[in-house]
Amino acid sequence: MQMNKEEQKKDRFEDRVVSVSRVSKTVKGGRRMSFSALVVVGDRQGTVGYGLGKAAEVPEAVRKAVAQAKKSLITVPMEKQTIPFVVNAKFGASHLLLSPATEGSGIVAGSSVRAVAELAGIPNIMAKIQGSRNPHNVVKATFKGLKQLSTTEEYLKARK
Repeated sequence: MQMNKEEQKKDRFEDRVVSVSRVSKTVKGGRRMSFSALVVVGDRQGTVGYGLGKAAEVPEAVRKAVAQAKKSLITVPMEKQTIPFVVNAKFGASHLLLSPATEGSGIVAGSSVRAVAELAGIPNIMAKIQGSRNPHNVVKATFKGLKQLSTTEEYLKARK
């Protein structure tokens, strides 16, 4: 029975590799090569997370990133198949504008933001990246923006 619950938990999340980079460290004997992987995981029902993994081999780096991403999950509030309001976010030199889109618009965004939006289960959203388009910073800015969101009820409750 315990194994069945773990299998369901694993199957619940989908993962997408956003970027894989070959990185090197200079040591006394030369250069040590390794790989860095940025992965986004989500259940397409409002829960999404990201992780960064580094290892000597690509599959191991991806596995580590997925494990870290499952630890950093957030819940995204949605209204009428989109986000509730416009939000600006900045991480490093990346500036990001996320805005609600009308029904049937789809995901109008760059590849990094698209991966996060698809796995979060947001069917209609518009995004504009300004400044740096570094995938790491864009994903972090996207999460920063999504964390700022709240539902209309929560917003009205906070106003009282």
